[in-house]
Amino acid sequence: MDASQKSSQTGQSAAELLAALRSLRRAVTEQADRMFRQWEDRIVRPGFRESALNLAEYVVLRRSDLRHLQDGLAALGLSSLGRLEGRVLANLDAVIAALSAITGGTGEARFPSHAQMFHGQELLKANADRLFGARTGPRQVRLMVTLPSEAAEEPALIETLVSLGMDVVRINCAHDDAAAWGAMTRFARDAAAAAGRDVKILMDLAGPKCRTSEVHCDEKHKRLRRDDRLFLARRAFLPLARHPAQAICSIGSVHDHLVAGAPVWFDDGHAGGIVERLDEEGAVVLITHAPPKGVKLRADKGLNFPETDLGVGALTEKDLTDLDFVVRHADMVGYSFVQSAEDVARLQTELAARCDAGAEPIGIVAKIETPRAVRNLPGIIVQAAGRQPFAVMIARGDLGVEIGFARLAEIQEEMLWLCEAAHVPVIWATEVLDNLIKEGMPTRGEMTDAAMAARAECVMLNKGPYIADALKILDALFVRMAEHQSKKTPRLRALQSW
Repeated sequence: MDASQKSSQTGQSAAELLAALRSLRRAVTEQADRMFRQWEDRIVRPGFRESALNLAEYVVLRRSDLRHLQDGLAALGLSSLGRLEGRVLANLDAVIAALSAITGGTGEARFPSHAQMFHGQELLKANADRLFGARTGPRQVRLMVTLPSEAAEEPALIETLVSLGMDVVRINCAHDDAAAWGAMTRFARDAAAAAGRDVKILMDLAGPKCRTSEVHCDEKHKRLRRDDRLFLARRAFLPLARHPAQAICSIGSVHDHLVAGAPVWFDDGHAGGIVERLDEEGAVVLITHAPPKGVKLRADKGLNFPETDLGVGALTEKDLTDLDFVVRHADMVGYSFVQSAEDVARLQTELAARCDAGAEPIGIVAKIETPRAVRNLPGIIVQAAGRQPFAVMIARGDLGVEIGFARLAEIQEEMLWLCEAAHVPVIWATEVLDNLIKEGMPTRGEMTDAAMAARAECVMLNKGPYIADALKILDALFVRMAEHQSKKTPRLRALQSW
């Protein structure tokens, strides 16, 4: 009995697998072509067209459950299609050609060339180099550091970070002012020139971040505990006798969109509850999640409304003012709370109005922080990367609160895959080695998280007293991980422990 007759464990012969793969390829090409035509008018950069088509092919392919094919392909020693993100049709064609040969085909199926199989990988590398600067050493993952306010007065701090391998400077426009940002960018450019390195600058727009602008509480309610009630005042505080714990939201229009039963999270997910009732004066939130000691109720703490469309645009008046500075000094602009292709288009219009005609467009980094942004990610990618250099930041802090921490690990994986299919670089962000940076000692869990971050093109670190230690550890870790893993693909370097 030959391979074309012998059934695999899934009950499918090589001939049946071949027929299934050919049918799958036809469906992918037909449906992806229709999807691409819907996107085509957004694509101005010719170089992104093939990436957009591969993205469409990947989106269509992954709408099908292919697990029934994978065991049969693996039993024949063939690719199970698990690592085709950057080369959808090339990978399908390679498997089809192999199955055709196994079943005695007459050569109508052709193997793709080496260049075709790895072209997507080269495109992704070129896009990462364009945004984050080319890497020449063994570490290919770039390191981004958020500058603290004191960096505006301490050029030696930035010089140290550059000497330790910082590839990208991040300036958060939610803090400080144009004078401080100017000093930071100047010190960064000078330090990079002195070191002979190409260090890029990302400036993050603050965006419409919802926070507790003011709080008002009695002595017994300075901490929120389970079964407490927090009153979100619409305009002004009420007597504490009525509501012993109160806060005012920085975005007053929130109240126009809330409904009873809507979830609310406080302080980056440290406490949460549901809207119990609403009236003209505000909303009462019943606290359903909190640690045993509670969470301190303070001003300037984040508020998240995961299931509520707040009807707030991604660009605020402050952002528009800050853009005037950003376009003159930064290599990339970080777009906070972007949720749709239309949000991207508005930023592109504002950027074009501030840049000279024919000038090289500034890069955009879309910070994906909400469930709506995740759902709209293909359109966001096409709108942005179709016109200028583009990267996606997996902003795991707000995203984890918005979608739930149980789903965060799954969603960040899917975002990595989707961006690889579009040949778009990814920034892995939020609390990477956070305990080390703040306390001087990493936890076992965050070291594992950092190792997983090696599949991104850039990793963002927050400010802290031990940031130098974190840069040293990550530099060595990412060099080692590159020997074992490239994106989703394990690399079979000789093991040295046995």
